[in-house]
Amino acid sequence: MGKDSSAQVQSEATRSWGETIAACFQGRVLSMLFLGFSAGLPILLIFSSLSLWLRDAGVARSTVTFFSWAALGYSFKFVWAPLVDRLPLPVLTNWLGRRRSWLLVSQLAIVGAMIFMALHNPQDSLVMMALGAVLLGFSSATQDIVIDAYRIEAADSDLQALMSSAYIAGYRVGMLAAGAGALALASWFGAVDGAPYNYTAWSYAYLCMAALMLVGIITTFSVREPEVQSSTHKYGTVDYLRFVGLFAVATAVFVAGFIVFGTQTGVVASLFQPLTGELVAAFLAEALRLILSAAGGLLAAWFMVRLHIVSPAMVDETYVAPFRDFFSRFGRLAIIILLLVGTFRISDIVMGAVANVFYDDMGYTKQQIATITKTFGLFMTIAGGFLGGILAIRYGVMKSLWLGAFLAAVSNLLFALLAVSEPQSWMLAGVIAADNLSGGLASAAFVAYLSGLTNRAFTAMQYAVFSSLMTLLPKLLAGYSGTAVDAVGYPTFFIGSALIGLPVLFLVGYLGRHMSPKS
Repeated sequence: MGKDSSAQVQSEATRSWGETIAACFQGRVLSMLFLGFSAGLPILLIFSSLSLWLRDAGVARSTVTFFSWAALGYSFKFVWAPLVDRLPLPVLTNWLGRRRSWLLVSQLAIVGAMIFMALHNPQDSLVMMALGAVLLGFSSATQDIVIDAYRIEAADSDLQALMSSAYIAGYRVGMLAAGAGALALASWFGAVDGAPYNYTAWSYAYLCMAALMLVGIITTFSVREPEVQSSTHKYGTVDYLRFVGLFAVATAVFVAGFIVFGTQTGVVASLFQPLTGELVAAFLAEALRLILSAAGGLLAAWFMVRLHIVSPAMVDETYVAPFRDFFSRFGRLAIIILLLVGTFRISDIVMGAVANVFYDDMGYTKQQIATITKTFGLFMTIAGGFLGGILAIRYGVMKSLWLGAFLAAVSNLLFALLAVSEPQSWMLAGVIAADNLSGGLASAAFVAYLSGLTNRAFTAMQYAVFSSLMTLLPKLLAGYSGTAVDAVGYPTFFIGSALIGLPVLFLVGYLGRHMSPKS
C-alpha cells in the first residue's frame, strides 16, 4: 500500500455525541462560515448575475456565453497553486504569515476586480468588462486555493468534515447574496424589467458586492496563521522573480496558442464531422485546441528550465515533488484514489446539468422553481452539509463518504418518479429536500476525505489538483445530458444517472478497507 502514513492520513478517529456537538462551535469552525461566504460571493458575479447585466445592456446572447470562460481559472488553479504554496509576499508574509498574506492579497484583488467592473459600462467597452471578469475569476480562484490550504492546516483531520460543512454553508450563502441579492439590489437601484437599460443600477449593485467582501477581509485579520512549517524563504528574491517569470511566459504562450489555434477549430471540426457528427466534432476540435495550447505552454517552461533561466531544483520541488509525494505515500492505491476523486460526483453533476430544464418541461412555474429549488434547496444543502460533518466526526469519514455516495445516487431515482407524476409543489419539495440533503452530506464528507489525502508540505498544490480533477469527467459527461434526455427520455436518464454512481460505492468500500483500519 505504500508507506504507513497513508493509513494514518485516513485515520477514522471518532468522538462522542457531546464532543461532536461542542466541536461545531469552535472558533476555527465558525471562521470557515465567513471565509466560505467570501469564496462563494464572486462566482455568480461572473456567471448568472453578469449574464443578466450584459443581456440588459443589449449584448448578444452568443457573446454573453463567452464570458463564462472567465471562470476557467477555477478549473486550472492547480497551475499557479504552487506559487501560493512557495512564494513569499514582500512585507505581508512576515506580518501576517504565509496563508493570511496570500488570502488578503487575493481578497483585495477580488474587491479591485468588482470595482473595475462596476466602473465600466459594457455598452461602452465590452473588452474592459471582459478583462474585469477574467481578473475576478483569477483572483477568486486564488482565494479558493488559499482557503482550502488554510482549512486543512488550521485543524486536525478529525475536524475537517465540520470545517468543510461550515465552509459549504458560508459558500452557499455567498452565492445567494451574489445571485438573488445582487439582482434585488440592481432592481432597487432602478434596473427594472421592461424599463430602459440603467447602467448606474448595475454599477451600484456590484459596488455593494465589493463592500460585502469586507466579511472575508475582516475574517482574515481575525483568524490565526496555521502553525505549519514553511520553506517559502529557502530561495532568494531573484529566484522567486524568475519563477514568477516562468509562470508568466508559460501562461502567455498558452493564451497565444489558444487564440491562434482558435482560427483553425472550424477546419478541424469539419474533418471530424463526417465520422462523429457536428456536436462531437466541435467538442473534439476545442479539446485539441486546448491540448495543443497547453503543450505549447509546457514546452516554453521546459526550455526555460533547460536553459537554467529558472532553477531546475525549484521547479522540481514546486511542481514535481507534490505528485511524487502523493504516489510514494499511497503506492498502488494512488490510482484507485484518483479514480474515486474523478468519479465521486458523477451522479449529481450529470443529473444537475438538466435539472432546471427538467423542472420547466414538467410544467413547474418559475416561482415554484425559484422558491423550492433555490431558497428551500439552499437551506437543505446547508443542513445536509452540517449533517455530513457531524456524522463524519461521530462515525468516521469513510462511512460518511459511502453513505453520501449511496444517497446521492439513490436520490436521482426520485427524479425519475417526479418525471412520471403530475407537477405538485409538495412532491417537488420532497425530492429537492432529499437531493440537496444527500448532496450536502456527500460534499462535506468528500471534502474532508480530500483534505486528509494532502501532505501539509504541499497543501495548496495537492488539494487544487484534487478539486480540479473531481469535476473534470463529470462536467464533460454533463455536456451530453441534454442529448441523452432527447434519446431516452427523463425517467430512463435519471435511472441511468443513478446507476453510473454505483461503482463509486465499490471504490469507497475498497479504499475504506485498505486505508482506514479503524473504520
